[in-house]
Amino acid sequence: MSAARAIGLMLGLAADGALGDPRKRPPVTAFRRVAPGRTGLVLAGAAVAAGALAERSGRGRPVVQAAATAVTTWAVVGATGLVAQGTELARDLEEGRLAPARTTLSELDPRVSDGLATVGLSRASVETLAENTSEVVVAPLLWGAVAGVPGLLASRTLGVLRRAAPGNWVIARLDELVHLLPTRAAAALTVVAAPVVGGSAGGAWRAWRRDTIAHPSPNAGRVEAAFAGALEIRVGGRTVYPEGVVELPVLGVGRNPDAGHVTRAVELSRVVGWLAAGTSVLLAAAAGLRRRTPH
Repeated sequence: MSAARAIGLMLGLAADGALGDPRKRPPVTAFRRVAPGRTGLVLAGAAVAAGALAERSGRGRPVVQAAATAVTTWAVVGATGLVAQGTELARDLEEGRLAPARTTLSELDPRVSDGLATVGLSRASVETLAENTSEVVVAPLLWGAVAGVPGLLASRTLGVLRRAAPGNWVIARLDELVHLLPTRAAAALTVVAAPVVGGSAGGAWRAWRRDTIAHPSPNAGRVEAAFAGALEIRVGGRTVYPEGVVELPVLGVGRNPDAGHVTRAVELSRVVGWLAAGTSVLLAAAAGLRRRTPH
């Protein structure tokens, strides 16, 4: 059955590329509207339960499982939208249009963007591209490969809930647990992808292993550090959120980022997404072959 899951992942990714920006998709936008309310966690649990039911109904029916996986992958994976928004950011920063850049950044990241100049917006753009590559591309794909439709839904809905309710301890801990391995997988894929965009694999590896030790979160900063090392720039530091100012460790070494680094970060995100897609399909297919192998 995991072969059907692998086919579903491929079809869903093809739909993501063909149908474009997930900001225009009803499943994503509808959940974002209700997530800030008290019913957000309940609705997320109901969505995962429905996903488990769909996965169960597909057992022994490869076409049903592939279709359910494809539709869910299309609904939750945000690779195309992330690249589109990153391209908007890079173009606006290159042309000095800071107000539109702040607007686009606010769609991707909860930090306060008012008052950020070109360097601050470039740094924030690289950071959010890295974080979202892990959260909306790598994590759902890997969970989809190992847990099917429920894995896809759980990974994505928890990420939305965490951003909608940043002070909720339960949601934050669940999100950390679900993304514990995917963030490290995303950082590892960044190391592999770095040379493809003219970056430094060694720099990505060193920044990931060296600079995230001081980070207060078990997950946040891993992929950001790898992106910074790959692009040979510095990110991190003082960051303003609606709930207050956070002093984060500096990640990477080198110069401050500019619009050109944002463009390269978009390409790096794209390549990491391709690698994550190939990895997830192989994982799902390998799981199916292992189940068929007699012991």
